[in-house]
Amino acid sequence: MARTRPANEDEPPAPKPLVWLHGEIKTPPFISEGRQEAGMLLRLLQQGESLGMPHAEAVSEVGPRCGALRVRDAEQNWRIMYRIDVDAILILDVYSKKTRRIPGEVIGRCRERLKRYDEAARSIKEQSGN
Repeated sequence: MARTRPANEDEPPAPKPLVWLHGEIKTPPFISEGRQEAGMLLRLLQQGESLGMPHAEAVSEVGPRCGALRVRDAEQNWRIMYRIDVDAILILDVYSKKTRRIPGEVIGRCRERLKRYDEAARSIKEQSGN
């Protein structure tokens, strides 16, 4: 007898929502092509794709599951700092890359935003009794 699969087994998982803690992607300062590339890369993250170079790089200095999307845009290179959580993709910062290394102040801001986010999430969870 043939086995039947549940109807949803072949369906891709629902995309994770984006949670914007800081930054935005709009024209200007992005040109249209750069904004579209950023959108495509974010959509891939939402769908659970694992991105590597040249599109993304891990950023362990910020924390676990953190990375930076690399977007080329006319005369500028952009970085979109993110963290992948079980239930969402957190956008930590969007900045124009001007040096080879991620500036220490960007790393510090991202860590602080994650700390505040995690504390708020923990507080909500405690209040709801879970």
